[in-house]
Amino acid sequence: MAKPLPYAAQVAIFERFRQAEPEPKGELEHLNAYTLLVAVALSAQATDAGVNKATRALFEVADTPEKMLALGEEGLTAHIKSIGLYRNKARNVMALSRILVDEYGGAVPSSRAALESLPGVGRKTANVVLNMWWGHPAQAVDTHIFRVGNRTRIAPGRDVAAVERAIEDNVPAPYQRHAHHWLILHGRYTCVARKPKCPACLIADLCPWPDKTEAKGQP
Repeated sequence: MAKPLPYAAQVAIFERFRQAEPEPKGELEHLNAYTLLVAVALSAQATDAGVNKATRALFEVADTPEKMLALGEEGLTAHIKSIGLYRNKARNVMALSRILVDEYGGAVPSSRAALESLPGVGRKTANVVLNMWWGHPAQAVDTHIFRVGNRTRIAPGRDVAAVERAIEDNVPAPYQRHAHHWLILHGRYTCVARKPKCPACLIADLCPWPDKTEAKGQP
């Protein structure tokens, strides 16, 4: 496994990200901590755009766990049928809503352990909520961050857990808060899986990845 970039290179990269976008935002639309939790849970194996399209009308009628329970599983299902695995996700959303009402007074907990105890909420979902809502320097590693972390050697790792640890261990502290969003947006729009847009890359001269396809003149 490749070694992570040295501290000075990490600073240079993240300072460019910071200057380009000082306050990066996630793309899932939400109104409060609960709707963020639901949106992230629904986004597994789905696009943010697809989730947003489905949840705009949903959150108009169910923006709290109490309202979601009142809507019922069939009512929820009608709103999210365009999202992959919608039946299983609907069951999970109803189950976690019941737990939030019964055990947390309708509030979304702010601890990773409590979040991960909820149906359909894994570590990545918990980390997104912790980062986006409470501002914790939690790193939710998805396929984009996994790819960027390894290509650039910002955070190399054999699996998502290793990449998460590598971000926590190697990204300089001043950039930890927004590292997750900078990396995911970079992977989503520039360092894409196929034909990465290396000539337009903000950090191309700092990136050690040898296969800069477009930079080599390929179409």
